[in-house]
Amino acid sequence: MKTFKSTLKYLFLIIASLVSIFPFVWMIIGATNSATDITKGKLSFGGELMNNITRLFEMADIPRAFFNSLKIALITTVLLLLISSAAGYAFEIYRSKARERIYNLLLLTMMIPFAALMIPLYKMFAMNGLSNTHSAIILPTIATAYIIFFFRQTTKAFPKDLMQAARVDGLNEFQIFFYIFIPTMKSSYAAAGIIAFMTSWNNFLWPLIILQSNEQKTMTLVLSSLSSAYFPEFGSIMVAIIIATLPTILVFFLLQRYFVEGMMGSIK
Repeated sequence: MKTFKSTLKYLFLIIASLVSIFPFVWMIIGATNSATDITKGKLSFGGELMNNITRLFEMADIPRAFFNSLKIALITTVLLLLISSAAGYAFEIYRSKARERIYNLLLLTMMIPFAALMIPLYKMFAMNGLSNTHSAIILPTIATAYIIFFFRQTTKAFPKDLMQAARVDGLNEFQIFFYIFIPTMKSSYAAAGIIAFMTSWNNFLWPLIILQSNEQKTMTLVLSSLSSAYFPEFGSIMVAIIIATLPTILVFFLLQRYFVEGMMGSIK
């Protein structure tokens, strides 16, 4: 009976894995086929890969779009981790009468849909001459309620004895944060970094609204424009999707071990 249950469990996991990985396999296969073959549902490799790559770079400025997305994602991730972790750390370590009220108001902002903020945000950035700039994409995302909440919860596991020892040794509060807290909580930073990078890299709606020129567009906007063509070149689109997917896959696999540790609240 135990063997039968184990067999069913592994069979279910195998089926779930195949279902999950099939879109990626189909994407790679599609990159080697023509648009006609993809439309017909061909599931074998073809010989159109180089033609698809050539057409893609003729239709869109992929290197510029890739660089734009990478620049925005990296800057956003670094600033988000620094500011949100400092806020979460402060909410947990420093106590005051107004602390919980401010924190609860901050959490309430998570209930506001982005659709309700689009017009005020656009007007604010347009009035300050920041429309059609990458700064307009980065600035609204350098601190989020979720990441602040995440860091406050992980800070609960931070050993307070380290802080007391650091203060005895003469470190000020900023030195404690940068030299003690950040290295100790690297697993939490890795987990939050993956979330921040993937969210920024896949951001579509706000860049679509705020960016107008082709020189400023990101990979998600380029993919959208390729897909909305009258006669989409599906083979080239598959190549573009592979290029757009590589950074997030690379970041996740490089930080995978720390991601699991961070999400479980462990400290290394």
